[in-house]
Amino acid sequence: MKAIQITAFGGPESMQFVDLPDPIPGQGQEVIDVTSIGINYADTHQTENSYLSPQRLPLVPGIEVVGTTALGVRVLTPVASGGYAQKALAYSAAMIAIPDDVTDEQALCMLVQGSTAWHILKTVGHVKAGESVVIHAAAGGVGTIAIQLAKMWGAKVIAVASTQAKRDLAKSLGADVVIDADQEKLHESILEANNGKQVDLVLEMVGGKTFDASLEALAPFGRLITYGMASRTAPTVIHPGSLMGGSKTITGFWLSHCFGSKTLLNDVIAELFSLVESGKLKPIIGATFGLSQAVEAHKAMLARGTTGKITLNPAT
Repeated sequence: MKAIQITAFGGPESMQFVDLPDPIPGQGQEVIDVTSIGINYADTHQTENSYLSPQRLPLVPGIEVVGTTALGVRVLTPVASGGYAQKALAYSAAMIAIPDDVTDEQALCMLVQGSTAWHILKTVGHVKAGESVVIHAAAGGVGTIAIQLAKMWGAKVIAVASTQAKRDLAKSLGADVVIDADQEKLHESILEANNGKQVDLVLEMVGGKTFDASLEALAPFGRLITYGMASRTAPTVIHPGSLMGGSKTITGFWLSHCFGSKTLLNDVIAELFSLVESGKLKPIIGATFGLSQAVEAHKAMLARGTTGKITLNPAT
């Protein structure tokens, strides 16, 4: 089979398009014939070995695929690694059947990005109707879904994006206000977008100064959910007393803690699928690259040159 493999940790260039033996299933596993592959920021951390869990070489990156089982069932499934390949190993218990009216690419939008958007808004963000929600990287995979869910649940959405085209996309998805991601003026822009008031909830995955400005803009009893650090830059160290003084909450979220839970993953994705089928949720497919173009796909994502969900086609 064709696959992407890395034998030394590094940036996108560390990925090589190679021929590898087909994987051999262990207990409870099946070999999936992969038809579409999802790309996530986590994959770029995998290649660097800067992910939350340590990686081992040689490594086939990738944590989510759509494919067909030996019985011909079309499924969406997480994989521990090995997703960037024409065949992948998946646990039968983790597979989620895809409705006929949901495409492969739409399904991929739901496994990592859709369920993450759901949980950071509802499970850990506790969003309520009438609250103000700041969504950073609003034109990305999580952001485009989070905008739609937050509006569906009655929030005021302040979308933050780096280019006019991305802000236009966020606006078209229902954002009430869109602002520039310019870090030097970000705190002031957030307050201005909320009529001079501090905000209730911030979904943050950039890190660095973006995190700092977001925390400063948070209202008493406000919540900041951190679920990534795309900039690779850590925020300013936080003293616990500063949180007490503002009655502010910072919560981390990692989707891995939902894997293996029917309630936290399968049931959430089933509800997201139903929203897609009904037309209430519009997944945004930003670009599809061939498997052989994985290096270019990672470079585009790291350069913030993409919107929505990015996928790989294993046939090319």
